[in-house]
Amino acid sequence: MLLLAAGMVHAAGSEALFAATLTATDDKAFALDAYRGKPMIVNFWARWCAPCRVEIPELAKAHDKYRKQGLVVLGIGLEDKAESVRDFMKAYEMNYPVLLARDKGIELMQALGNSKAGLPYTVVINRRGEIVMSKLGAMKKAELDAAGEAALK
Repeated sequence: MLLLAAGMVHAAGSEALFAATLTATDDKAFALDAYRGKPMIVNFWARWCAPCRVEIPELAKAHDKYRKQGLVVLGIGLEDKAESVRDFMKAYEMNYPVLLARDKGIELMQALGNSKAGLPYTVVINRRGEIVMSKLGAMKKAELDAAGEAALK
């Protein structure tokens, strides 16, 4: 279920994302403000989430398709251990940046409109920092293509 249709925008929610500092897979702090001004597909996931595992290959394809246009596909794992996430990334051929939310994941998802805190959850942000689309549940290829186009508008 798309929570926001393409064309509808919600700017305030993305500020929580850009204000956050999460953990990179090398265990170093990473300030998400570094992504401000970039079109993004932000996907919250976890290793134990079966629909997330189905969706990840499509996210990798979206990364390949849109990265030359400046679109960032970012995975935010509701995970604590960088080593486990690195192993998972290799197994699932995750070719896009991934951060660990650790204890900030649920709160950040809720700030971005996911009141149920379910997974997977995807937020699409345009260059102006506006949330132009979001979805609770796995996204299929056609939905990710629509998300990429919406972010790049």
